[in-house]
Amino acid sequence: MSYAALNALFLATALAVALAAASRIKGGRRKVPMAAAGAAAAVVLILTAVFDNLMIAAGLFSYAPGLISGVMVGLAPLEDFAYPLAAVLLLPSLWIVLGRRGSGRRM
Repeated sequence: MSYAALNALFLATALAVALAAASRIKGGRRKVPMAAAGAAAAVVLILTAVFDNLMIAAGLFSYAPGLISGVMVGLAPLEDFAYPLAAVLLLPSLWIVLGRRGSGRRM
């Protein structure tokens, strides 16, 4: 299985949970979580670019050339950025979907 196919599974799952979370947020209150997720995504993707390139340059890990798309960000393949993106989608979405029950707080 290629890294792109594996990433598609993770991203599809994260997107499904994010859509479920978005449906639980009422009207105009969606802007704040979406802006926060966008800012978190930018920071996490920049950190991924920096530190993954450093780790690959240090020889800590490598990728099988036949399993990546060939699109690179420095030394890191594009597929390397799917996991941080999935985390940025999934973690806050799970927080919303599974939030505290019975607390009386509704979004």
